[in-house]
Amino acid sequence: MPNYKLLYFNMRGRAEIIRYIFAYLDIKYEDHRIEQADWPKIKPNLAGKTALEQCQADAVVDTLDDFMSLFPWAEKDQDLKERMFNELLTRQAPRLLKDLDTYLGDKEWFIGNYVTWADFYWDICSTTLLVLKPDLLDIYPKLVSLRNKVQAIPAISAWILKRPQTKL
Repeated sequence: MPNYKLLYFNMRGRAEIIRYIFAYLDIKYEDHRIEQADWPKIKPNLAGKTALEQCQADAVVDTLDDFMSLFPWAEKDQDLKERMFNELLTRQAPRLLKDLDTYLGDKEWFIGNYVTWADFYWDICSTTLLVLKPDLLDIYPKLVSLRNKVQAIPAISAWILKRPQTKL
């Protein structure tokens, strides 16, 4: 039986839905709560060093998440699913990639001069997109370079090597 540990602020917030589900399913877990004042000592600084950089990182992640959410992952009608995937990958993805490429510009990372969770999320999303359309990044060498930089981080590289191999 797995042991679950829920780590969240000392409030209901976004974690409350998880607490409800655990309660409903009668799943035992450790409800580890953190005081707001202790958060800066605990969290790694992957969100951005300033409030503006945190907003910028969130904007990149939200943009990617909005796009990835458009895919009909659970669609049962395979013809419809294929048409929708094709539409997203051939018509909408190029606009997104052009915007991301422009935003990245000549920087090494999306935000500031250091890695953030936005760079990680880009790598995760683009890895999935490349499974679906292998030539998707052919005309975006800067975005490919960013993927390579993320995957070259020793801890990320080690995780990629040991994670379970799945298609998506």
